[in-house]
Amino acid sequence: MTEVRAALFDVFGTVVDWRGGIADEARRWLEEYAPERDDIDPGDFADLWRARYQPSMQPIRTGERPFTKLDVLHRESLVELLAEYVLPTEAVDDLTLAWHRLPPWPDSVAGIAAVRESVIVAPLSNGNVSLLLDMAKRAGIPWDAVLGAEVVQAYKPTPESYLRTAELLDLAPGQCLMVATHNDDLAAARGCGLQTAFVRRPHEHGPQQTESEPTDDWEFVVDDLEELGRLLRSGQASSRS
Repeated sequence: MTEVRAALFDVFGTVVDWRGGIADEARRWLEEYAPERDDIDPGDFADLWRARYQPSMQPIRTGERPFTKLDVLHRESLVELLAEYVLPTEAVDDLTLAWHRLPPWPDSVAGIAAVRESVIVAPLSNGNVSLLLDMAKRAGIPWDAVLGAEVVQAYKPTPESYLRTAELLDLAPGQCLMVATHNDDLAAARGCGLQTAFVRRPHEHGPQQTESEPTDDWEFVVDDLEELGRLLRSGQASSRS
């Protein structure tokens, strides 16, 4: 393998617990603004909001809509969801910013720090810059740089999202390692020449999720990011010996 110079991380699901975080925020919001609606499960609310994520980006990927940052797309999806539930729109902007406040998985901060001992670390996320900065500041995620869709003006899994990110770092695609818990993200990255690391996240989708397993022969398959840090350290040390 080409020596890895940068590890680029998917964020939603890989680094942070989007479902648990959004469910907690939705629970607090419902208690304050719609306390009579005890028929709404916060986890289901999170799932339905997230279900609009990929469809909201598709018109941008196809060129039908100019690039629009994820905060705007999240807000539009939330307004639609509130209308479907016949819920009020009080504090809709603050609820939209729940995505800025998502909690990291227990291993994420220490794991990214461990990876950072060997290589550059940065997000390669569909999140916008302020979202990723707020999240990192709140959680203590030690990024070397904040990259992503807003920086390269392209949403994953379009090739531009991966190739332009590598170009920004003055690296060849093969010198970059895409780190994700989503096989489709890794497949798209590999198609652009990046190396790949699959991270098991068996609770990303909540208690109903039954597995989180690789579907291809990714270069790395790990149970957590601290394990990835150890493997990269040992690999880089071997390459120098």
